[in-house]
Amino acid sequence: MITARSPLTSRRAFVGLTAATLGSLTLASCGGSEDAEVDPASQNVGAMETFEADQQFKATEPITVSILWTDWPEQPVKETWQVFDRIKELTNVQLELTHVPFSDSVEKRSLLISAGDAPTIIPLIYRGDETPFVSSGAILPMSDFVEHMPNFRKYVEEWDQAEMVENLKQADGKYYMLPGLQEVWVPSFSLIIRTDVWEEIGIGIPSTWDEVHEGLQAIKEKYPDSLPLADGFEGQSLINYGGYSFGTRAGWGFGDGTIGGQDGEPLRYAATTEEYKAMVEYYRALVAEGLLDPETLTAANDGSGAGGVAEKFAKEVCFAASGSSGTAIEFAQALDETVGEGNYDLRLIPPPAGPGGNIMGPRNFWHGFMLNSEIAESANFLAILQFLDWLYFNPEAREMQRWGIEGETYTKAEDGTIKLMEGYSLDSFDLNVGAGTDLLKDLGFSTFLAEATESRALKESYNSAEYTEYIDGVTENLESMPPWAPAPLEEAELEQASLMATPLKDAVDTATLQFILGERDMGEWDAFAAELEASGLQNYMDLINGARERFLEGS
Repeated sequence: MITARSPLTSRRAFVGLTAATLGSLTLASCGGSEDAEVDPASQNVGAMETFEADQQFKATEPITVSILWTDWPEQPVKETWQVFDRIKELTNVQLELTHVPFSDSVEKRSLLISAGDAPTIIPLIYRGDETPFVSSGAILPMSDFVEHMPNFRKYVEEWDQAEMVENLKQADGKYYMLPGLQEVWVPSFSLIIRTDVWEEIGIGIPSTWDEVHEGLQAIKEKYPDSLPLADGFEGQSLINYGGYSFGTRAGWGFGDGTIGGQDGEPLRYAATTEEYKAMVEYYRALVAEGLLDPETLTAANDGSGAGGVAEKFAKEVCFAASGSSGTAIEFAQALDETVGEGNYDLRLIPPPAGPGGNIMGPRNFWHGFMLNSEIAESANFLAILQFLDWLYFNPEAREMQRWGIEGETYTKAEDGTIKLMEGYSLDSFDLNVGAGTDLLKDLGFSTFLAEATESRALKESYNSAEYTEYIDGVTENLESMPPWAPAPLEEAELEQASLMATPLKDAVDTATLQFILGERDMGEWDAFAAELEASGLQNYMDLINGARERFLEGS
């Protein structure tokens, strides 16, 4: 039995987060954004005269709008995908796709924007991805136009995310992307364990990293040929959700590398803290004891998921690994072929507690979108704002993108329970597998667009009851870290910060893995810190703390 499920695309989109946050800043020109007056109300061709939250949008005349589409290797887009026809039927808007491959989507996106060739809608944008393009004027300041987006405003307020949105602001006081909104925030990635084995060795579901260590030792004793813990995401996932409980940030969550900054305290560089060192020492010990599979920390991830780890689960040489509930489906499908369905139990568990306490990362958004600033010159400007407000934030639009067409691909009971119709499957979530027409592969529903904004009810609709238990376990037992302290950089500082941040982050990634794998002695930790200082760490932190002080003075 699988005890949790979540979007298969989520675990893959997440991979590019750190690189997108820090990379390609230098590709943006330094021309500076302009504050020309733009009035969408006067560019209203195709727009609805009145448009309110939870209302169906339909353009008053046909509109075509371009969108950047990331192609996952196992999800080839088909011209016959029904989702695009359904969107056009409901809204009178035709989406025109510009394709980029997953393998280098961030780089291709940056090049398209910098060359002025980007499509109008640029999706799969996480907080921070927009920063490189602010100074060039290449992307639209969305905060100037959210007055025309009633669904966004409604759910920001209802889901208590107004302060988070405020923290999206750049140094000019505007924000340039609209994020995907999540009614309930839980880590998408955590630890997946073979609970039947963990119970067999007497540990049960571990709630702390000490219990994880103890359980891995017991499993290793029972299965001496095993390397019982794996990552499968180049180590970036494990130290991400694990790092928070040590009181630091690492891996996918490293971001700009700063931590703290609360109550007037200066920001610190996470990788030089004692908390970061303690995290590294913990995972280093697991590798040294043969409990953490080093191969899964170094094998390249091409976006197709933790397939190599699934094979290790199937061979019963791995009994715990990083992943989302979508990853757990891969593990389960592999185990079905060897151990047999019903002969094992998998569970996605809340991130274990560590020296920092029962801590997870700050409440956050999921991916959203930014717009090519050229849209501000379009006669359809207002209509496209209304369309995107519906597409990304309207509940019925969200349900359609996940499930398809009510009465044709799914049914919805009075209590809100959703079920696939006979003959339809959603293999990526282990729903009606092999039933015939797959919602994603054959029809184009349940792609990355479907996961951006979700109510709790929608999130639970395609997950098992045990996933609800995972949500409850996280929300009842874990505390979110405080939001990352905003320190928006001014135009002239952005490229400077990137030139400093990128080599620092590269050095941190390299050294972190070397220390964990035992390739570098912990006695060289001070030398590592000195290397960061020699690479300009102090200048970088002076720049970031200066921006933080300026933000506080202006707020």
